[in-house]
Amino acid sequence: MDSLTPADPVTPAPIIRTERPPRIWKFWGTLLWGLFVFAAMFVGQLAVIGWFILRQEGPLDMAAMIRVVGGGLTISLSVITGLPAVLAALWVAIRISGTPFADYLALRWPSWRSLLFGAIALFVLVMGWDMVSRATGREVEPGFMGDVLKSARAAGALWLLLFAFCVAAPISEEFFARGFLYRGWSESFLGPIGAIFLSSLVWTVLHLQYDWFFLCEVFSIGLLLGYLRYRFNSTWLTVILHGMNNFAAVVQTILLTGQ
Repeated sequence: MDSLTPADPVTPAPIIRTERPPRIWKFWGTLLWGLFVFAAMFVGQLAVIGWFILRQEGPLDMAAMIRVVGGGLTISLSVITGLPAVLAALWVAIRISGTPFADYLALRWPSWRSLLFGAIALFVLVMGWDMVSRATGREVEPGFMGDVLKSARAAGALWLLLFAFCVAAPISEEFFARGFLYRGWSESFLGPIGAIFLSSLVWTVLHLQYDWFFLCEVFSIGLLLGYLRYRFNSTWLTVILHGMNNFAAVVQTILLTGQ
């Protein structure tokens, strides 16, 4: 009977749980998750627009809808509500990847040197476009900006417009374009150059309220911000520069239109 009882019972090996290594979404993963983030932004902004339309008194014809949708207060609140929607969607996409949120989006504080370099480069680029605009007899600022500014001031929401354009929009758009899209596409077959180009193109599509001339300017600014993201590896740098550019655009519109 002793032979039936092992002298050295076998101890079961401990179960070693290995965590799945973090990953970066490549081309198709970034594209699909990017559509998800864009949809979240659209829904977040559309919720405010829908609320204002439902509150509209009187007949709800096309002219009334355009007036409500294009109002400074509506645009300001829609941009602001789009921010948490974008952050939530990005958090889901990055959480699933297993990579820390700040690392994935390169949320590193820029150095003063990089900030100065970026500000000078952006100033030169924008002034170049202004010179071309004046030389061709075009308005320096898009008419869209003047109309929105006038509407926001009439509604007593100028401060809200400044926050939306100079804080909420830069964070939403830069986290999305230069943070998420660039990170994934730059580590795919596109490489950094292709990622800069494609993410700038997507960012330009978010500004279809402008005409072709200003869309070209937006695209060139996107290329510059993409290069700065690549060179200094900081999305906060592009957020700050984006906000500075929008603030300068608002101030310029106020000065040129006398709003």
